[in-house]
Amino acid sequence: MSEEIVVADNPEASRYEITVDGKPAGFAAYRLRPGKIIFTHTEIDSSFEGRGLGGRLASGALDGARAAGLAVGPICPFFVRYIQRHPEYQDLVAEDYREAVEKTG
Repeated sequence: MSEEIVVADNPEASRYEITVDGKPAGFAAYRLRPGKIIFTHTEIDSSFEGRGLGGRLASGALDGARAAGLAVGPICPFFVRYIQRHPEYQDLVAEDYREAVEKTG
């Protein structure tokens, strides 16, 4: 039996949330600015770690930003690394945040 994993925006709490079989598993907090969504912090509950949920959460949040026509400002180190490893999202990064996701070395 497979688990139901859902990523959903919770605008009242200013965060994307991920649930597993209806249980809260983590979130990605954000701040909205005109035309931008700034991802500030990501957490996965320790009981759900090691299952790839952080990546599922990041991709769901970034897909949501794309659908809403928002540029992304990744402040959260997890989002910076995720975007570095997934170039299909680099076009979402706002110009004033591009330096943060440029790969070094």
